[in-house]
Amino acid sequence: MKKVILLCSAAFVAPTAAFAQSTGSVDFEKETVVVTGTRTQDVGGIQSPDTSKAKAVVTQELISRNGPGQTVLDTINVVPGVSFQNNDAYGNAGGTLTVRGFDSTRVSYTLDGIQLNDSGNYSIYSNFSIDPELIEQVNVNLGSTDVDSPTASAVGGTINQRTRNPAKVMGGRFSASVGQYDYRRYFGLFDTGEFTPWGTRAFVSASTSKYDNPFNNYGKLDRQQYNAKVYQPIGSAGDFVSVAGRYNQDRNNFFGSLALDQNFPTTKDEREYVISGYPCTTDEPQAGVADTNNSCGTQFDRRYNPSNSVNIRANSRFTLAPGLVLTVDPSYQYTKANGGGTTSSSRPAREYGYDINPAGGRSNCSTTVESATVVCIPGYFGGAPYFDGVDLNGDGDTLDSVTVLAPSQTRTRRYAVIAGLRYDINDNHTVRATFTHDYSNHRQTGQVGLIDRDGEPLDVFPVNNPLEGANGVALQKRDRQSYAILNQVAGEYRGEFGPLTVNAGARLPFFKRDLENNCFASSADGNVECSGGDIAIDALVQQYNPYVISPTTGLPTGGYALPGKRVLKYSKFLPNVGVVYDFTPRISAFANYAKGLSVPSTDNLYNAFYFPLSTNNAKPRPEMTDSFDGGVRYRSSKIQAQLATWYTKFTDRLASAYDPELDRSVYRNLGRVNKWGIDGSVAYQPNKILTLYAFGSWNKSKIQDNIQIGGGADFDCDEATADATGLRNCAFTAGNRESGSPTYTYGGSGVVSLGPVDLGVTAKKTGKRYIYDTNMAVYSGDVDGLSTTVTTDDPVQIFSAAAPAYWLVNLDARLNMGHFDKQLDKTYLQLNVYNLFDETYVGGFGGGLNQGVSSSGVYGFAPNVQIGAPRTVSLTVNVGF
Repeated sequence: MKKVILLCSAAFVAPTAAFAQSTGSVDFEKETVVVTGTRTQDVGGIQSPDTSKAKAVVTQELISRNGPGQTVLDTINVVPGVSFQNNDAYGNAGGTLTVRGFDSTRVSYTLDGIQLNDSGNYSIYSNFSIDPELIEQVNVNLGSTDVDSPTASAVGGTINQRTRNPAKVMGGRFSASVGQYDYRRYFGLFDTGEFTPWGTRAFVSASTSKYDNPFNNYGKLDRQQYNAKVYQPIGSAGDFVSVAGRYNQDRNNFFGSLALDQNFPTTKDEREYVISGYPCTTDEPQAGVADTNNSCGTQFDRRYNPSNSVNIRANSRFTLAPGLVLTVDPSYQYTKANGGGTTSSSRPAREYGYDINPAGGRSNCSTTVESATVVCIPGYFGGAPYFDGVDLNGDGDTLDSVTVLAPSQTRTRRYAVIAGLRYDINDNHTVRATFTHDYSNHRQTGQVGLIDRDGEPLDVFPVNNPLEGANGVALQKRDRQSYAILNQVAGEYRGEFGPLTVNAGARLPFFKRDLENNCFASSADGNVECSGGDIAIDALVQQYNPYVISPTTGLPTGGYALPGKRVLKYSKFLPNVGVVYDFTPRISAFANYAKGLSVPSTDNLYNAFYFPLSTNNAKPRPEMTDSFDGGVRYRSSKIQAQLATWYTKFTDRLASAYDPELDRSVYRNLGRVNKWGIDGSVAYQPNKILTLYAFGSWNKSKIQDNIQIGGGADFDCDEATADATGLRNCAFTAGNRESGSPTYTYGGSGVVSLGPVDLGVTAKKTGKRYIYDTNMAVYSGDVDGLSTTVTTDDPVQIFSAAAPAYWLVNLDARLNMGHFDKQLDKTYLQLNVYNLFDETYVGGFGGGLNQGVSSSGVYGFAPNVQIGAPRTVSLTVNVGF
């Protein structure tokens, strides 16, 4: 078996086996490319890897040199092909990830093999990671995944966190960190050591962190997390059973998201802003008066993003016979979370009802009596809650408009198991078969709750005590339940033929999406009208807003689609084949082909409820990829280098387009996109004191077609021009790069060890990122001077087509107390400086199809993006025993 160590930021070589996702993949593939911070001085005599996939693994030594509590996604930002924009320097606020140009919804994010991506929209919430002190290593697959992976979307790669095992000897550690923005973090860990005759061992840990957001006068980030793991070795063949659990609770405010226009901060002083109207008091209620809501509590930065999450995961390995190994990894996850937010100032809660009969012109039910053309009912209609006779503000009348808390609530229960059987035919040939089952129940609701006089929510989870309409039914802006089910079989073979190693595998997933929508679908963009489940009111909604289908096209022409249930199934044979060839002891080459599948997200599938099931619009197609990797590696006693190229054919790629009139994102099929690039790195260790590392990547994507977003069946976007008509109906994407990901990245790092002091610096430049797939600048105003709704005759450019390139430099310094006393070899003092030169830059954003133009010929709003994290200094004292 072979192994290579690829040095990275603060990197030194370690003779450590790298692990993949599940226990079965760990067992099958015990060697890989390792990015490590472990300080082994000898870098010579390391053989080439016997893996055909481009991989990297970051170990605990490097993780620990990053800032306290930092997300591991920030740590792997030094891996070629990975780009991460952190929303804050401490990691609690999340960030934006791309891997080889694929956004995070197309990258599988796992913990000990279990899927952490949202089961509905596949998003990665990096703040759900476990405490970094507990992570043994992070494994990164670039552009491919393991055959037993329980993913529905990983066409862009896999990132897996591997939890450390409990220590054999009793011990522990405690760390305390302080830093800018009133940062306080405490972490404690206790290892029991072996405490039974069978060698059972365990650990428990807890952490808490709290700090102010770095930009405004309001927000805070507050987290607590608890972890535990029990490990039981079995026999002497490496068999074991382990059970681990994690509870995480976040109470964070949003911050740092601003419109990307001429007012976006370009200097340090401009980054800081004051929330207008805070502190504040909500509208003073007056009896007998139709009170109107004010803006108190509605600001974006006053939104809470609360989450409670639990996962329990087990890993096991059993040797059934010589050369025959069984692995079984079951897990359970629970998440309760919402995205915060109140009703808007234009769509507040109404104490009165909603006129469901369009014949009356949607009359105001607070001033108009019911009649044959005016029918007032409670529910969530037109994007606002109507209570039909409930006094929300306690003034004794039901005439008022009131601000209420109205987040999008999500509750997830997820069960999974990955089972594998590996058989060693002989020393050179190994096969395995696996079965993966993943069952996720995703409940999405939108209950509303009261806010206090100062604009603060009485409960950040309105689902705990939701407000009800006059009919006793809880109002909610969405009411749906989905079951995301995966059953997958897979097989893999590895054979060694002298200098040639061959890996050949395939997986066959069977995806089932069982969807229930309890609201009426009123448009193709996901707008819904919800009664809360009142059968009598649903009958009135249907009566006065009948769903009309064109007999010619079979598509809807008006009214609301009924609540209903749909079951969609997706399956595809996905081969994965690769080779490694050793030319000389110093030079090897590798190549790999992998076919990928990404099933449409539940948001996209629910949008399709507006269309009859018999139409193609009701059945969004899955994304497919064909990915090719190839490269060479060189190594000597002092130099290690790697150069890899890749190409991906991406078909039926989904993109979202913002509709300024609907204030919603609409999913469009971008058709085919070709993507290719090159990654490279070189490490140099001239002596035991100094290690240097350089890395870089470049990628290109080319969208093949223009995308029609309106205009009807006869409109031709290939012949349209970029006037108001063309821009309203087309996204001119043909020949362009995809948005959101950098065109290139490069950087380097160095570590100097002088006695008790280690000093490290990492620098990375991130290239420009296009805002839209159209690669057009951001504009405001009239498209062609013909609109009557704005006074400006010509469009005004308010931001360039791409976010500018930027440098990010981080510093770490550690004083090792073990230099003075060997009993203190686990005790140190560490200084971290994030964004050392305090550069101002555009932070994370997801990109989009196009800016959008209204029917009157006016450009839509500029997109919101994050402000890049400022310079942040922290100090950590770590005591180990």
